[in-house]
Amino acid sequence: MSHVDPVCGMTVEDDSPRRFAFDGETYYFCSDHCLRKFSANPVTASKEGAQPKAERQGSTYTCPMHPEVRQQGPGVCPKCGMALEPEMPSLDEGENPELVDFRHRFVWTLPLTAATFVMAMTGVGPAWLQLVLATPVVLWAARPFFQRWAASIASGNPNMWTLIGTGVGAAYAYSVVATVMPGRLAPATGATPAVYFEAAAVIVSLTLMGQLLELRARSRTSAAIRALAMLAPKTARRLREDGTEEDVELSQVQVGDRLRVRPGEKVPVDGAVVEGRSGVDESMLTGESLPVEKGPGDRLIGATMNASGALVMRAGKVGSATVLAQIVQMVAQAQRSRAPMQRMADVVSYWFVLAVVGVAVASFLAWGLLGPEPRWIHALVSAVAVLIIACPCALGLATPMSVMVATGRGASSGILFRDADAIEALRSIDTLVVDKTGTLTMGKPAFHSALGHPGEGPSPRLENDVLRIAASLDSGSGHPLAGAIVAEARRRGLVLSGAEDFESLTGQGVRGSVDGEQVVLGNTLLMIESGIDASPLAARAEALRGQGASVVFLAVAGKLAGMVAVADPIRDSARDAVAKLHAAGIRIAMASGDGLATTKAVAAALGIDEFRGEMRPADKLRFVEKLKAEGRRVAMAGDGINDAPALAAADVGIAMGTGTDVAMASAKVTLVKGDLSGILRAIELSRATVANMKQNLAFALAYNAIGVPIAAGVLYPFTGLALSPMVAAVAMSFSSVSVVANALRLRGGIKMP
Repeated sequence: MSHVDPVCGMTVEDDSPRRFAFDGETYYFCSDHCLRKFSANPVTASKEGAQPKAERQGSTYTCPMHPEVRQQGPGVCPKCGMALEPEMPSLDEGENPELVDFRHRFVWTLPLTAATFVMAMTGVGPAWLQLVLATPVVLWAARPFFQRWAASIASGNPNMWTLIGTGVGAAYAYSVVATVMPGRLAPATGATPAVYFEAAAVIVSLTLMGQLLELRARSRTSAAIRALAMLAPKTARRLREDGTEEDVELSQVQVGDRLRVRPGEKVPVDGAVVEGRSGVDESMLTGESLPVEKGPGDRLIGATMNASGALVMRAGKVGSATVLAQIVQMVAQAQRSRAPMQRMADVVSYWFVLAVVGVAVASFLAWGLLGPEPRWIHALVSAVAVLIIACPCALGLATPMSVMVATGRGASSGILFRDADAIEALRSIDTLVVDKTGTLTMGKPAFHSALGHPGEGPSPRLENDVLRIAASLDSGSGHPLAGAIVAEARRRGLVLSGAEDFESLTGQGVRGSVDGEQVVLGNTLLMIESGIDASPLAARAEALRGQGASVVFLAVAGKLAGMVAVADPIRDSARDAVAKLHAAGIRIAMASGDGLATTKAVAAALGIDEFRGEMRPADKLRFVEKLKAEGRRVAMAGDGINDAPALAAADVGIAMGTGTDVAMASAKVTLVKGDLSGILRAIELSRATVANMKQNLAFALAYNAIGVPIAAGVLYPFTGLALSPMVAAVAMSFSSVSVVANALRLRGGIKMP
């Protein structure tokens, strides 16, 4: 009699040593984890899991090979027979129940298999003793195999279990008849019929061992998702309306809540700083090793680490809306998606199984009618060997394993693929179109230089004097350029004066009164309107603009006093990344909304192949379409709303994680850390993954191309070589393990720039 594990819903046999009595009833468990969870709180645990699987409110499970197969609770895929896995791995789900079950069956029956094998090889002991020893192996240890064999036939989806079940069942059934009713077979064989209990038992044990190795390897592919999910803290410190504080579960945090983040604590959810200043370590999500300074109004990402100061934040996104939750969901979705190469493999696998059955039947008839005596014994052995060695498990695992490992590896490096199609598409691009701001440059203006006007009276203004006056006036402005000027003045320790009669002139600059003198700070147009001659510094200003800087002139009391230049610095990693992308055979084009002078300067500094400036969203879209019309495979990288149309139109859209939600929604790849080196890493990972898929498919097909003819007996007339079903089982298991092991090389075998 079988029972249902009240925690996870797995089927458990009567002889399970894991049981617990509660409320007058005995419950059975598949693993120690489920037993501990139930015994700690039987009421809650039984409410969660004791209901029938169809009704239980549990996790959604899906097939790693056929992601369209989804159901509530665990089970078996009706198409390929593989155990379903949680769509979203849980932090406390414990060891895979199927792994526990298979290990239990393998360990308890391995001594029986070994004894049967030794008896068969040495000729010691009667056939009935082999029957006694092999029966628990075939009827109990292999029970899951036969269940999947029956399901594959009933559903009309031939798969690896069709071959294994048929092969093991045929060898065992023949041996039982030969043992119980030897007279029925004696006339056909001319001698005491041979038995193949050892073949059936060894095949079962080897298949179990192969499944154990495969399940362990597959469990490692979800490690990246668990590692990401574990970044989130368990609780948050919420500020009540009366000023008191309380620690609450993260699930209780609501949008708008004020939360305190103390030094050394993790930011609980996404939001913005309300009070305080601190450096926040965002390396777990962005890969950036240096803490990022945060102050009032700055954005905070959940699961990042507050380094030093105390912060009060307001929750903006909670639960599944946080950046971390969306990253976890994106990685899980990508791992379950199907690569175009996998769709081809699925079609091949279906017809391959049917072809193998045909080969097995043909081999059986050929040996039985034309082979040496005992002909039909040789026929049975050959047919079973063909069925076992041709198991298409390796073929089915070839691409899903590569995709699952690659998406996990990518996530740990800040690269998020939307699906498997994105992985395949990215490796073939030959042209990369990039936005300037936030991709090639930091996206945040920084002070470049200040210059006093040397011809201004007997005592010309010095650099620090120009910077102090400009910063004093700009201290009342919220413009990013003003912020860079004020920040530099404070860094130099300059004492700022208060500004009076402050006025901001959109698109031109600002003016007001500093230390009792009228001050104007702005572009050439503002100088002309204010009656100030800026020509003495015009050549120098044009040279600075050619370097990619924005220039504002400073006038004091109606006279030109100097100028200040602010630039969006080029990222430190951009030059190296551009060089490596060129080395990888990729042409780089820059499409920016900035002015032509600034765009040209950045392109020249980085060695960009082609550039366009003053581009609106529609212009970027047309530029991408033009490149595609020329036959190029185009990837577009951007971070703003204005990039979204081009991102969607490109063969592969790459969104920088520092950008807008619209940009990320339009892209197939998201880089959590928004710089060009991430694109290079993504391309390298894509190329390595596709190469890994091809290697896996080659492994799987090579095993079958070599093994099936040998198992069928093609070499026997020439060499006397025939393949034992046991050797076939070893080869079958090794093919699956080799595919899994090769896919796992992606975890650490890629040179990531």
